[in-house]
Amino acid sequence: MSSGSDEHSIELTIVTGMSGAGRTTAARALEDLGWFVIDNIPPSLLAPAVDLARKSTDVHKVAVVVDARGGSFFARFRQALAELPSAGITKSLVFLEASDESLVRRFESSRRPHPLQRGARILDGLEREREVLGDLRAMADLVIDTTNLNVHDLRRRIEDAFSGADAPLLRLTVMSFGFKYGIPVDADMVFDARFLPNPYWDEDLRPLSGMDQAVASRVLGEAGAHAFVSHVISLVETVRDGYIREGKRFGTVALGCTGGKHRSVALVEEIVDRLDSVGIDAVPVHRDLGRE
Repeated sequence: MSSGSDEHSIELTIVTGMSGAGRTTAARALEDLGWFVIDNIPPSLLAPAVDLARKSTDVHKVAVVVDARGGSFFARFRQALAELPSAGITKSLVFLEASDESLVRRFESSRRPHPLQRGARILDGLEREREVLGDLRAMADLVIDTTNLNVHDLRRRIEDAFSGADAPLLRLTVMSFGFKYGIPVDADMVFDARFLPNPYWDEDLRPLSGMDQAVASRVLGEAGAHAFVSHVISLVETVRDGYIREGKRFGTVALGCTGGKHRSVALVEEIVDRLDSVGIDAVPVHRDLGRE
C-alpha cells in the first residue's frame, strides 16, 4: 500500500458472521450512518480498496462485508488484515451470531439454501460455516447474537455502536437477560443477579419491570445490591485500559436474573448511569424484557 502525503485516516469495519444472522441488515444500517460499504470483497482487494478510500476526500468510514461465499478467500483474509498499515487506520471486526435453530428457521422461511449446504442439510452447511469462521469470531471486537433480534433491533444495536461524530475509545453494551432464555453468547462478561430477592413474588411489583421506579428502588435497596454494582463498575474500569491497549473498541457486559424482567433490568440501568458518571460510554440493552 502506498503512503503518499495525500492519504488521510479512515475507520475500517469488517462485518462478518453466520449466513442468515443479519449481515445485510447491519451493512444497510452502516450505509445509512454514512459508511461506504463494500460487500463480499476478496482479501486480495482489501488493501487496494483501503488505499483508494484513504486517497478519497469524501470517504472516511469504510465497512467491508465478508461471508462464507468467499470460500478459500478466508484462508488469506487474516493475512490481508495483517498487511494493512497500523497507522492511519482504525480497525474493528463485527461478528453476527445466531443459534442453529433460529438460522434454520430463517433459511426455511426464505426457501433459500445455505451457501455451504452442498446438497446436504442446512445444519451441515451451518457446521461447515462455523468451522470456516472460527478464527474470525475469535478475533471479533464486537459479537452480536441476533437469535432474538428482529431487523429493527439489529439496526438499533449497530446504530448504538457506530453512531456519533466522535467515537469513544471503548463503547460498552450493558445487557440484561433471563437465565431461563439462555446465557447471551455475545457477552464478554456475565454476572448473576439471582442472589437478590425476586420482586416477582410481590404481587404489586410482578406486572412491573426494572424500568419502573418501584421495582428499581426495591432491587437497589436489597442488601448487597450497591456493593454488587460497585464491583461490576470496578471490574469494567480495571479492564478498560487493557481493552483499549489491545485495540478492542467494543465490549458487552451481561447481567442475568431468572426472567430478565426485574432485577437484571434495574441493575443494568443503574450500572449504565454509574459508568456514564465515570466517563465510560455505555448503552443499556434489555434482551428479554417483554418476553414473558
